[in-house]
Order: sequence, then C-alpha cells, then structure tokens
Amino acid sequence: MKEIFCAVIGIVGGVVITFFGGWDSVVAALIVFMAIDFITGLIVAGVFKTSKHGKGGLESKVCWKGLYKKGVTLLICLMAAYFDRLLGTSFILNAVAIGFIASESISIIENAGLMGIPIPTQLKEAIAILKSKSKEGIK
Repeated sequence: MKEIFCAVIGIVGGVVITFFGGWDSVVAALIVFMAIDFITGLIVAGVFKTSKHGKGGLESKVCWKGLYKKGVTLLICLMAAYFDRLLGTSFILNAVAIGFIASESISIIENAGLMGIPIPTQLKEAIAILKSKSKEGIK
C-alpha cells in the first residue's frame, strides 16, 4: 500500500511539475513559503487559539478555505508559466511567484506576531504600507 501511495504521489507530482515547465527554484520557494504559512496558521489557530480575523481555534472550513486559496495561487502560477511558453519568455512566472512569495511572507510574519514573537516596528510599518497599497490596487 505504501509503495502504491508513493507511486501515485510521484506520478501526480511529476505531471504537475511538467505543466509548470520543470522544477524551478522560484516555484519550489513558493511551495515552501506556502507550507510555512499553512503550518504557522495551524499553530496560531490550534495552540494560541487566535487568528488574524478575530476568531480563534481550529475550524475545518477555514483550513479548507486556506488550502483552496493556495491551490488557486498555484493555478495562477500555472497560467503564468503558460504565458511564458506562449510568449517565449521566462520572467512572467518568476514575477508572479515572487509576488505571491511576498504575500506569503507577510502572512508568516503576521502569524509570528500572533504567537507573541516580537516583530520589529519597521517591519510592521512596511507590512501596513504593503497592505494598504494592495487594498488600493484591488478597488
């Protein structure tokens, strides 16, 4: 059973990475940052019983919602990889993934702050500026 499971994971992973045009360091970094954000989010909710949204505790709906968001993030990166292929470039995926890495980094730092880890004032101010700029861009 273990061998079948590992084989299925390997095949699915290989197919997904093929769609991205190969295993790229920026895609690997994005996946690592997503995993760190997910884990720190679970710690904040499960251990510290708090969240960025004022509620607290682990909720399966919130967890699934976060996983869906991360899945759509990867789909957007997949679109960027195909734009690179269509245009014969190699920078669109990198730019999109780096933007998402920045977003994941902000979320990780917020999670660390919710855990009580002291965050430097300058970093808090930079995050506040980035958040306000991103909200202005969404309108």
